[in-house]
Amino acid sequence: MKIVVQVKLMPEAEQAAALRSTLRTVNDLACWVSRVAFARGVPREYELRKHTYAHLKAEGLGAQAAQHVIARPFRAGSS
Repeated sequence: MKIVVQVKLMPEAEQAAALRSTLRTVNDLACWVSRVAFARGVPREYELRKHTYAHLKAEGLGAQAAQHVIARPFRAGSS
């Protein structure tokens, strides 16, 4: 059984700014990863990882965030 919980974040001003910055960075990098995937015609997530992971880490993403950003173009159509 899957349980879904909806949560409302109520960050203070400094936390909200940090969250906005983080989300902007992740979205910008996800767009970059999508462009790389399209330009190289990458058919699999594993291959895309070889082309993008080091750059994502160098941009400051943690390992888990980098993996999610790389997987994003392959999960766009699935729910």
